[in-house]
Amino acid sequence: MSNVLHEKLANLYEEVIRRNAGEREFHQAVHEVLDSLGPVVAKHPEYADTAVIRRLCEPERQIIFRVPWVDDAGVVQINRGFRVEFNSALGPFKGGLRFHPSVYLGIVKFLGFEQIFKNSLTGLPIGGGKGGSDFDPKGRSDGEIMRFCQSFMTELYRHLGEYTDVPAGDIGVGTREIGFLFGQYKRITNRYESGVLTGKGLTWGGSQVRTEATGYGTVFFIDEMLRAKGESFEGKRVLVSGSGNVAIYAIEKIHQLGGTVVGCSDSSGHVLDEKGIDVDVLREVKEVRRGRISDYVELRAGGASFIADNSIWDLGCDIAVPCATQNELTGAHAAALIRSGCKVVAEGANMPCTPEAVKLFNEAGVLFAPGKAANAGGVATSALEMQQNASRDSWTFEETEERLAEIMRRIHDRCLSTAEEYGQPGNYAFGANIAGFIRVADAMSALGLV
Repeated sequence: MSNVLHEKLANLYEEVIRRNAGEREFHQAVHEVLDSLGPVVAKHPEYADTAVIRRLCEPERQIIFRVPWVDDAGVVQINRGFRVEFNSALGPFKGGLRFHPSVYLGIVKFLGFEQIFKNSLTGLPIGGGKGGSDFDPKGRSDGEIMRFCQSFMTELYRHLGEYTDVPAGDIGVGTREIGFLFGQYKRITNRYESGVLTGKGLTWGGSQVRTEATGYGTVFFIDEMLRAKGESFEGKRVLVSGSGNVAIYAIEKIHQLGGTVVGCSDSSGHVLDEKGIDVDVLREVKEVRRGRISDYVELRAGGASFIADNSIWDLGCDIAVPCATQNELTGAHAAALIRSGCKVVAEGANMPCTPEAVKLFNEAGVLFAPGKAANAGGVATSALEMQQNASRDSWTFEETEERLAEIMRRIHDRCLSTAEEYGQPGNYAFGANIAGFIRVADAMSALGLV
């Protein structure tokens, strides 16, 4: 892929920048998709001529609201809430809620735009949306988080519904937060509408494997990439950035498949454990103690080291799995990975690699899997949760995991075959963008001018 857009798309991109000033992440996400669509527009000019692509870049609805709440000291706090309902051509809006200080409209729009194509690739009937708040749950008590979630849902509930918009979790929003949000939705509406939120607890409508799904799904996708090259995880040295939900379960599944994850990280630094990251210790640090990654070294009791400076990507690996946040892996990091002999990079987070990094990977022949394909397992399993809620059913862990693995296989094969069809064999990002786009664009065309 290049930085020069097809002539029919260049003017559209300029319009996106003008109409969405200052939203850098959204600009980046739109450019990354438009950069792949030149061959599609050449083959199917009607997508541009009927403004399908232009409409796709404009959300159906953008909701911004005030979230007042009271902290444990009795002080009134004010945060800002967002929900961008981007595209419902394939089904109800579907996408997570992110609670993090970095959240603003541009972040939510970038995530929602990515979600359109990710959800399309799953083959399931779900549209794309995203939401969140600049609220930071770190250091807050359960009571404070509950009061914030209740205030957040008091406004958001009127925009939700199992056939309208179905949020899930994201950074800063796990089962605890989903529980508080669902409780308030139930209280306000007087309906036990299980399908209105996903990521619920197993005892009240949740799905087996939902917690593990994004991490597991990313690894299933990598496994298919390796299989396509006649290889496997066996004996591979792996780095996984982040240490939250996605990273933890990616590490677990990589170890099950024969790889060794030697490093993971959080915002304070990273750890190196040549024997392989101990997932039980990592869970203790992050899920029980809610501590920092440096605590891992103490609990591991020898053999691991904490590094506050430098980057986790300087450690070198065969496979890199960025699972933290957007634009964390830069061109300099990509160059270091390439020098170390890295052969595969798969995005467990949403757009964690900068455009420069992706360009370097492509030039060096590194297999690169974009987040909209590789980390689609989370939303795929959310859709499976919706299916179980609708039928008042519950599936076993093994049954759900097999369905997830099959969905990831289909996404992999669809990306690979589409890249081949449009003249970019082996380019997963190219294939993912086009395959995701065509399914949504055809649905939009079928529904008329809406």
